Amino acid sequence: MRILVVEDARPLAEVVAEGLRDQGMAVDVTHDGLTAAAKLDLTAYDVVVLDRDLPGLHGDALCRTITERHDRPMVLMLTAAGEPGDRVSGLTLGADDYLTKPFHFPELVLRVHALARRRPDVHPRTLRAAGIEVDPVRRVAVRDGRQLNLSVKEFALLQALMRASPGFLSAEALLEQVWDENADPFTNTVTVTIGRLRRKLGEPPVITTTPGVGYRLA
Repeated sequence: MRILVVEDARPLAEVVAEGLRDQGMAVDVTHDGLTAAAKLDLTAYDVVVLDRDLPGLHGDALCRTITERHDRPMVLMLTAAGEPGDRVSGLTLGADDYLTKPFHFPELVLRVHALARRRPDVHPRTLRAAGIEVDPVRRVAVRDGRQLNLSVKEFALLQALMRASPGFLSAEALLEQVWDENADPFTNTVTVTIGRLRRKLGEPPVITTTPGVGYRLA
């Protein structure tokens, strides 16, 4: 799941981003509306966590542009304004959900997950390939009836490979989908995580590597 956090209060933005990353999400962060609009032109996001009072381009205007996009992300609007009229006006702009500051982080996580599931092009609940079943909602992965004990990143990596199957995903594509824009493109983290995932999947091997092309589920 790829998330864009648009929040001008940098400490809050980083706390939200790190918390969502701990939940296995790939999270990009920006602190103004104009930069957010540029990121939305380059990257397909599942959910945008959008502060309303933004510099550069106000959150209301950015929300309107998002709702006009084809295959748009869902929008969770954050605001310090908690009056019922403020909530109604935010939803009228096209936001899919609304959360008032201060908020409890577990509620934010639940709402982000719920919005991702509501996207019109949402993936099937259970992914199946190569004798493996993955339920992204319950965060359960099973191979041949054996439940797998996967870390957050291992689960996200397997999920990405399942969705791409039988096609390949390069290391760069996996970095983009499973990690985020802060990932070092020269790191060997994909190789290391693939190795751990292979060991946990067991025999016979199901993840194949083609040099210069990438990884896929056999």
